[in-house]
Amino acid sequence: MTALLVLMLLGAIMATLAVGALPVFHQFGWSFLSGRDWNPVSGSFGALPAIYGTLVTSFIALLIAVPVSFFIAFFLTELCPQRLRGALNGVIELLAGIPSIIYGMWGLFVLAPLLASHVQPWLSHWLGHVWGLGALMQGPPIGIGLLPASLILAVMIVPFITAVMREVFAVVPPTLKEAGYGLGANTWEVMWDIVLPYTKVAITGGVMLGLGRALGETMAVTFMIGNANNIDIGLFNSGNSIASVIANEFAEASDPLHASALITLAFVLFVIAFIVLVLARALISLGNRHQ
Repeated sequence: MTALLVLMLLGAIMATLAVGALPVFHQFGWSFLSGRDWNPVSGSFGALPAIYGTLVTSFIALLIAVPVSFFIAFFLTELCPQRLRGALNGVIELLAGIPSIIYGMWGLFVLAPLLASHVQPWLSHWLGHVWGLGALMQGPPIGIGLLPASLILAVMIVPFITAVMREVFAVVPPTLKEAGYGLGANTWEVMWDIVLPYTKVAITGGVMLGLGRALGETMAVTFMIGNANNIDIGLFNSGNSIASVIANEFAEASDPLHASALITLAFVLFVIAFIVLVLARALISLGNRHQ
């Protein structure tokens, strides 16, 4: 019965978003998803810049957060002294509980000036002339843009992914590790050749949990992404995400078509999250089949 209620709630959310999106699809059709112009004054709406910003920031954040989370979990489970382990676990749990708006304010007042003064000039100096990377370093030196938003997202999802990895690493049977050590493997080899293959299914779930958090994050991204409807390869150029567009404009959307466009963006974000969930389940099923 409880599972049925959950399915009914999910169906009600989808139906509400779909009904709210009908005016936009009647007006623009599927070109709404590929349109690049977002101008509420002229009644022109295109979702592609927001979709682009959401996907780019989320996947860059994932590329940064997964290795960092792995090494933190590796240290906590294999190398960290017992007295220090409890304190570090508490810090990770505290980071997971900090509201996103606090992360956004920290990013705007601390991280952005640091990036503008030190990191961006250094990256532009050393990578700006490298073929294929120079275009990625483009953007005004203000510490706000796609990469800064990705960095703040990475900081936010590291505690979630680390917590999952830490727990699954801790439940690996000690006999498996002891067998590896008995064969002459060192700590890193045991982790890479025994622990990771044993826990890859659960790790996939943790990574997808972090991706889901990154896709739907609102306030921190709104502070850091620049809030401009651009599609640009430069990682320091301003952009937009679906969540930031909705947060910035929904309260002032007096025009029905404008409100419908924002609801349609929410529906698109819902679909993206659903696709991520389906891919996660497929990866987990594939992993279970090969174990």
